[in-house]
Amino acid sequence: MTHLLQFITLAAGIGMVATAVMDAWLMLLKYGGVPTLNFAFIGRWVGHLLRGQVAHAAIAKAPPIRGELALGWLLHYATGIAFAALLLAIVGLDWVWNPSVLPALLVGVATVSIPLLVIQPAMGSGFAASKTPTPLRNCLKSVANHGVFGLGLYLAAALIGALLR
Repeated sequence: MTHLLQFITLAAGIGMVATAVMDAWLMLLKYGGVPTLNFAFIGRWVGHLLRGQVAHAAIAKAPPIRGELALGWLLHYATGIAFAALLLAIVGLDWVWNPSVLPALLVGVATVSIPLLVIQPAMGSGFAASKTPTPLRNCLKSVANHGVFGLGLYLAAALIGALLR
């Protein structure tokens, strides 16, 4: 297997597993009565973005996009794979065979900058959820969610590394 193919395969596997770990966390929160992100809104935003509209006053009030829920989930997993690729680009492929939690956790938490500084403002929630009723709470939830994603990156690498040894 070429180095590039190995990189792509490992990034895809680690990214999908880490995203699934985050999704399990989000389901646990939802079960506990904590509101979580509706991925249809991500799909709606992307659908409008592909039509040239970057920002919205409130994405929930924007016209629905056909297939927005599926598009939102697809983007969610594609982003997880991209973040796993970022981690592997930083630490190298050898990390998978003997992963440590700190790089994965740091990358996971750093990825919170994308929703706080790009996606939330574009969807009408303001920078760092500043236009929501509880901005600090929403930011802390985002940091926690991305921290769980970072732990998922580590767990995915440990699992995949063990399976491939």
